[in-house]
Amino acid sequence: MITLIVIGVIVAILLFVVVGAYNRLVALDQSANQSFADIDVQLKQRQDLIPNLVETVKGYATHERGTLDAVTQARAAAAGATTVNDKVQAENMLTGALGRLFAVSEAYPDLKANANFQQLQMDLSDIENKLAAARRFFNNAVSEFNAVRRQFPTVLFAGMFGFGSDKPFFDVGESERAGLNAAPPTVKF
Repeated sequence: MITLIVIGVIVAILLFVVVGAYNRLVALDQSANQSFADIDVQLKQRQDLIPNLVETVKGYATHERGTLDAVTQARAAAAGATTVNDKVQAENMLTGALGRLFAVSEAYPDLKANANFQQLQMDLSDIENKLAAARRFFNNAVSEFNAVRRQFPTVLFAGMFGFGSDKPFFDVGESERAGLNAAPPTVKF
């Protein structure tokens, strides 16, 4: 009888550990998914601003067709991306294309003075700040998920519950990372 009680207690403890590990993984997975959805909202808002921005620039700089087409294509690629890796790559391309668009706008003083263009720049800047915050929250959620998934005893059960691999981070990508390691520009007056 005592043997059965001991076996029952051991089984109950093991069951408690497995259920606890599973529930923890589900909660962290849900947190990461929710934070990625927050990024999607910001990305959608940014993508919605781009046609107005392109039309505004087009009105002042019609012969910058290549830059405008690059922004439009990058926006279409970003809107069509479905996986985290595809979205990261497409959004990095879009960020680069927008950077070139704003660099082009520097050559057109009338465009820079346009109130609609200035408002679109401010809206885009605001969205970029919110997007950066959403990315930080997502990467924190992914980091916590990946750490718990690899910890003992969760690592023993994660694969059985469908959590067998790490979630990818939303990072700047290899091409942008090389630029981060470069020395900042020197300002001289």
